[in-house]
Amino acid sequence: MNYLVVLLVPFSIFFIGFFGVFANRKSILLIIFCVELMLLSVNSFFLFCSFFLDDIVGQIFSIFILVVAAAETSIGLAILVVYYRLRGTIAIQFLNSLKG
Repeated sequence: MNYLVVLLVPFSIFFIGFFGVFANRKSILLIIFCVELMLLSVNSFFLFCSFFLDDIVGQIFSIFILVVAAAETSIGLAILVVYYRLRGTIAIQFLNSLKG
């Protein structure tokens, strides 16, 4: 199997997530999901490169990316839950009240 075809999948998933962040500016949850999609596509890119190069460094980087993605999602969703309890909405146009 040609490695360029296999590496095209993570690039296409990354650009779907990238354009999803800029196309959807109304829902903060969809923006978080698109960021997660981008992180997982980079993760799969490292795994594919690690497989083709027969090196373990890509697998180590993918574990670090998974840890960062899990921490980012859990902290971001916790902040959104607390903000929703205080304000009653998580719409992006009302998030300017978070400015200090």
